[in-house]
Amino acid sequence: MSFSDQIPGPEPRVMPWGPEQPAREILLSREWLATNGLGGYASGTVSGAVTRRYHGLLVAALPVPFGRVVMWSHILELLVFDEDDVVSLGAEERAGGQLDLRGADYLVEFRLEQGLPVWRFQVRELLLEKRLLLSHRQNTVHVSYHLRGHGPRPRLELRPAVHFRHYEDPVAQLPEALYEISARDGRYEITNPTTALPPLRMRLHGCTSSFTIDPRRIHQVVYRSELERGYDYEGDLWSPGAFHLDMQEHETATLVGSTESWDIIEVLTPAAAQRAENDRRARLLDFAMPAARSGIAAELVFAADQFVITPAGRAEEEARAHAAGDEVRTVIAGYHWFTDWGRDTMISLEGLTITTGRTLEAGYILRTFAHYVRDGLIPNMFPDGKKEGLYHTADATLWFFHALGRYFDATADHTTLKLLLPTLCDIAEHHLLGTKFNIHVDPNDGLLIQGQEGYQLTWMDAKMGDWVVTPRRGKAVEINALWFNALELLAGWLRETGDDAAANRYAGYAQRAQRSFNERFWDTDGGYLYDVIDGPKGNDNSVRPNQIFAISLEHPVLARDRWGAVLAVVEKELLTPVGLRSLSPNNPDYKKTYHADLRTRDAAYHQGTVWAWLIGPFIDAWLKLHPNELEKARGFLRAFPAHLDEAGIGTVSEVFDAEAPHTARGCIAQAWSVAELLRCWVKTDGDASLDAARRRPVRTNGG
Repeated sequence: MSFSDQIPGPEPRVMPWGPEQPAREILLSREWLATNGLGGYASGTVSGAVTRRYHGLLVAALPVPFGRVVMWSHILELLVFDEDDVVSLGAEERAGGQLDLRGADYLVEFRLEQGLPVWRFQVRELLLEKRLLLSHRQNTVHVSYHLRGHGPRPRLELRPAVHFRHYEDPVAQLPEALYEISARDGRYEITNPTTALPPLRMRLHGCTSSFTIDPRRIHQVVYRSELERGYDYEGDLWSPGAFHLDMQEHETATLVGSTESWDIIEVLTPAAAQRAENDRRARLLDFAMPAARSGIAAELVFAADQFVITPAGRAEEEARAHAAGDEVRTVIAGYHWFTDWGRDTMISLEGLTITTGRTLEAGYILRTFAHYVRDGLIPNMFPDGKKEGLYHTADATLWFFHALGRYFDATADHTTLKLLLPTLCDIAEHHLLGTKFNIHVDPNDGLLIQGQEGYQLTWMDAKMGDWVVTPRRGKAVEINALWFNALELLAGWLRETGDDAAANRYAGYAQRAQRSFNERFWDTDGGYLYDVIDGPKGNDNSVRPNQIFAISLEHPVLARDRWGAVLAVVEKELLTPVGLRSLSPNNPDYKKTYHADLRTRDAAYHQGTVWAWLIGPFIDAWLKLHPNELEKARGFLRAFPAHLDEAGIGTVSEVFDAEAPHTARGCIAQAWSVAELLRCWVKTDGDASLDAARRRPVRTNGG
């Protein structure tokens, strides 16, 4: 018995659709995702059609300066019957004896098994099963087919199509100089002589087959999601020819595509690669907290795995980490278009790595980001294909303290604490004295102020050209909640190491900030917290979710006697079944939906649009007032299991429309959405033995 057989995992997630539903539309709007642990991935619609520029069977994560590159875009799958056998088929199926498997005509089931996609096509008494996996930490994809059943046995024809381009590039830029294909001993290589990109190497395993060289330019492929999003939406693909497979009963044929060298590609047979991936996924479940090893939580463990990566091609970073005995890890903020973001990484860290038992990798991530601290700030993001980060953020560094706190509570890793304390003190000093983007402590009240014209420094960071939609310059409520939490954590860590003088100094700054916060942020008329004070237009009393962090963090800055009032306002005006609205419906700037072109979307991004990740801090805050009501807290998550059948199958979207039916929008898979849902699903499990940390006494007023 293999290791994976001993760890059963969750039941397969079968995507529902039936005759009462518009199958074509469902299959075009539901998407699947598989990843390779490098930042590369495969993704598309369940129907097989490509609707985004980001779709592809192999989007490889290549070394700097390439970044993520679409290498294998699409595959046309045809069942070809002999002329004599066509008579047994329906009239609508007789044209040339070829059955195109795209669309809804023959697809009878799509499911995820252990988080990996499986399609089942039915043609009379024949059942064709298709599976896809990416080899872990390789830019290699396996697409496997298994045919069984009775009746005429067709030939399976597979025609791959390519367009080598960076995944953000317009789809219309297929070069006039067409690709070249070479073949030797069953190995095929597709190259584009006009680029320095590696070739796409392909090989077919498992059955009698042939390949016909038949180069074609496939014209006017329409990427309908790009059309809806206001981008370039029509382009061409290039196909080198077609594989022809004669499949017998019990045979599995696998078409492998890769940018790796042949010696790497052929280390494992397709069957061995599948067994290795099954075992890896079984280990993921075995490492996770007990409450995360089955059901919805186990599915989310697989979803969480898609975001934790070893970034491809940052050689200097890898060499530096190895010299210190470390490995490089980071977090992809969302698929398809985000890279690794500091803020998203720190917010997601507990759910992605602590809840899943991947504490070793959590340490790698934290130490990796600590190296990049500049002027008291961690990077906001690492652009795709670049070596250095961008630092335009006021909150990511403060979330770094929060993530460290969750990590230390889970691991008691005093070695890392001692290693990072000088960096943490340096961060605090830069904030006290002032650093980039006007980030500094106001000497008049001890509160943290931030903001610079033309920059969006908080998590509400939408910007279109020179237009910063929600600039929030001044003293933002969550920035000061995070600042107080960071000072309290730092003071506690310094006391653990015996530096009482430094601890008392930072505790003094924390106490002053807390006094000022409770005096100045409370809106007496509204009975809740201002979103920003001392801004260019004075105090902003917009009802936003940012005030929840004054309660939810480990060291809540808000006086306890005000918690109930804030929670009541947030629950009444912002809570939805899939997260918190970013703005109250009573505000004139409120937007009900998030759709259309980029400018329209950015105008709504933080002006009502629901963010799934915010359900986490809401539940944290709610449980501080109702610590024994785990079942009711779990009720706030009740809509998410159904969402796993929408948008990105088996994962959680970035945002949702502000009004029912709360249509999923944005990225189909977002790190902090998955992380916070998984963390809170485990936290509300109801078994006190699973998470003793959640039973710690609630800290109030810095106590």
